[in-house]
Amino acid sequence: MHRLFTITSTASVTLFAALLVYTCRPATKDLPLVSGVHITYTASDADFPNPERGFYRYSETRTSQFTGLDATELQGYRSPQQTSSANYEVVSTLVFRYYILDNFRDGPISDAILTALDADMDAVRSAGVKIIPRFVYTVTAAAGNCPEGFICPPYGDAPKAVVLNHIQQLKPFFEQHADVIASVQMGFIGTWGEQYYSDYFGDPSGNGGQDYRLTDANWQDRLDVLRALLEAVPEDRMVQVRYPQIKQRYVYGIDAPIGSEPLAAAEAFTATDKARIGLHNDCFLSGPNDIGTYEDYGNSSRPRSSDAAVVTTLRNYMKEEGRYVVVGGETCSDDYSPQNDCESAGMAQQEFADMHYSYLNAHYNNAVNNDWQDGGCMDAIKRNLGYRLVLKDATLPDQIFRGAESRITLRLENNGYAAPFNARPLLLVLRNQADGAIVSIPVPQDVRTWHTGAVQFTAAVLIPQELPAGTYELLLHLPDAYERLAGRPEYSIRLANDGVWEEATGYNQLHHAVQVK
Repeated sequence: MHRLFTITSTASVTLFAALLVYTCRPATKDLPLVSGVHITYTASDADFPNPERGFYRYSETRTSQFTGLDATELQGYRSPQQTSSANYEVVSTLVFRYYILDNFRDGPISDAILTALDADMDAVRSAGVKIIPRFVYTVTAAAGNCPEGFICPPYGDAPKAVVLNHIQQLKPFFEQHADVIASVQMGFIGTWGEQYYSDYFGDPSGNGGQDYRLTDANWQDRLDVLRALLEAVPEDRMVQVRYPQIKQRYVYGIDAPIGSEPLAAAEAFTATDKARIGLHNDCFLSGPNDIGTYEDYGNSSRPRSSDAAVVTTLRNYMKEEGRYVVVGGETCSDDYSPQNDCESAGMAQQEFADMHYSYLNAHYNNAVNNDWQDGGCMDAIKRNLGYRLVLKDATLPDQIFRGAESRITLRLENNGYAAPFNARPLLLVLRNQADGAIVSIPVPQDVRTWHTGAVQFTAAVLIPQELPAGTYELLLHLPDAYERLAGRPEYSIRLANDGVWEEATGYNQLHHAVQVK
């Protein structure tokens, strides 16, 4: 739930009175104007944890032998650590988790496993991190005598009826733990849940027959699964699909062309299905079409195609989508070098920026990731995955009047590749220098619109009538939107500035005090 504003005070100021002031706004045209002071801030180059962005830590468990998450281990991810086979360290606030339903391919998920899932989320919440879950049935590639050789059918996923029943069973899980779920990946279909090597939903691989295309029936089955998942996941959380064409055909129908219109600004953040379908590319810069990411898989009336025009069209579609939906993934092959290297030989940072990446796997494929450390761009990638909000300067009042609106002007720069993808409030905090009492007042801004580049706005904030007179520090607070996490500093956004972050509170100091009259 979203907070309006709260007051904490030793005086007899009640939250009800504060809300009444905010809701029943007095006429302010005759109230005195306030003077303003201009303050500048210093940017920081430090790499530090911030919620719902950056390199994620990988984990998996099989339901046939469930191993739960450990809160202490998860909490440790917030400090710099080097992963296996990596030549770099990362700080992480995200955990990716494969839930491999390997013993439920022909029946419902047991109550014991549903309880174990709840315990996992309790550990995530306790540790101050968030999770990206993907439910699958197999992550094993069985070699054999088939056209592709390294992976042969049967692959080991589950039929549609079983999948839909499992999604329905998981609906309470998604609802109860949406606060610590950053996004949900579609999963379920095919090996690794990548909607490719499948026994039941069409097999577009070389093992699936000479035609390679997906039929209309295959598409309908896949879209039915996506629809069920969107209905099961709360509307304030996105569901990521593996290929751009999945979203196009869900939104516009099975015959949708690859040139279908991407999400527009006016459609973004509206809780519609179109606004809630994000993307994950698990073969970032791995080849001309990222190993099937940018491909037209055809349908019953149209052949499959992956020529240069198809790749360009789908890449442009994903660039536009990424401005308004969550994008993440992993690297998967180092064969596309030097393109996937640092600039100027490669284009890794430019690709992250073009596609608006919020997160990436810290563990795989480190044949690619290690090259960024060797090439000198890893530090920039670590800082810039997702958002990186730098406060440049502010114009703030030195006097404010109870019951009146006061104006603040902030100028920031988002140096990251993307804007925050989940909603959260922006609060102006007034902290009484005499007794430490605070009032948090909402600033009318949607941080999901703070795209890469300059962010500047002037906002009017209403000062509660009952606020005691005195001297107050000004601070900015960007807490989690869920009340259960709103008071947790680990879930608040830290600005990339020297000397502004309060680790104990999750506030960002504006280094200015005002007189409340």
